[in-house]
Amino acid sequence: MLHTPPGKPRARALGLMFDGTPGPFNAITDVAGVSVGYTTLISGNGPLVMGQGPIRTGVSAILPRPRDQLGLPVFAGFHSLNGNGEMSGTHYIEEMGKLSLPITITNTNSCGLARDATIRWAVEAFPDLLVDDFALPVAAETYDGFLNDINGFHVTTQHVVDAINNATTGAIDEGSVGGGTGMKCFGFKAGSGTASRLMSDGFTLGVFVQANFGSRADLTIRGHRLHLTEPAMHEGTPDLSLSSIITIIATDAPFLPHQLKRLARRATFGIGRVGGHAYHGSGDIFLAFSTANSDITGAGIKYARFIPDEAMDPYFHATAAAVEEAILNAMVAADPMTGQGGNHVPALPHDVLRGLAGK
Repeated sequence: MLHTPPGKPRARALGLMFDGTPGPFNAITDVAGVSVGYTTLISGNGPLVMGQGPIRTGVSAILPRPRDQLGLPVFAGFHSLNGNGEMSGTHYIEEMGKLSLPITITNTNSCGLARDATIRWAVEAFPDLLVDDFALPVAAETYDGFLNDINGFHVTTQHVVDAINNATTGAIDEGSVGGGTGMKCFGFKAGSGTASRLMSDGFTLGVFVQANFGSRADLTIRGHRLHLTEPAMHEGTPDLSLSSIITIIATDAPFLPHQLKRLARRATFGIGRVGGHAYHGSGDIFLAFSTANSDITGAGIKYARFIPDEAMDPYFHATAAAVEEAILNAMVAADPMTGQGGNHVPALPHDVLRGLAGK
């Protein structure tokens, strides 16, 4: 798809070409059973009044299985390229190699609330699921304080629940939506982005990013280093210590936890393609999961299918390509935004990208 459901252009609509073949929606939702939901909060203008706004934030929710199957864990692995950020539940994933329940992404100061709200949602939606068990869901964050009243704590439990309940398959919106609402990338507006790849063995790989990282001087698109000084950000300047990216990788290919950890590492190369350097203050944290094996918990001997490690190279390549495209989709779909205190983040100029088409 060349445009988001609301009609915003994506990177391919501007003539940019990427490695690999995308799925029908070119989204993480091309992986069967995976859905995405948003709550977007935009209100107020003018000077910052803590607790009142302006508000430029939200929540993104990714469901690894259909709602009626969320009691079935998925194999998972994660990688922290640079850990100046947060993704809850990763100690459990490192130990057990699996996750269940929705994955949420929001702003830095709402990450804990999103985690707790997800458990509350699960208890209310599936009252028998956690009766004799505990939950350690994945909640992740990036910082939106340049545009948002982040210390006003505007994200609520209901906003998280709404994002989970709103999750749909098929085409999804990108740019300044959900947890990506107040995010910037390379000094341009960014936020939520997605892409997918169809694999030659019949499986699908999809990625979702919340992109909020990078220095303007480093921006690289399809191998071309751009040197864009205009349009500029104002009233402040980009702060590399407050720049991060969360990447979620989903596939229906049968992989084991250690293989998914390997897959998560390869998001690094997609970020590098656009000029990311994992600067000191950046939280670059990546998660991969596979929906292929469903019977992976409980008593008795279990049998799992898996693709041999020696056959993973096409998936490594697809991950890098899809992450690169998802980041650019997030930037292309995002309109300019003015937030708290008049701070302004411009949109990436589309004419510059059209000029790179075919190069």
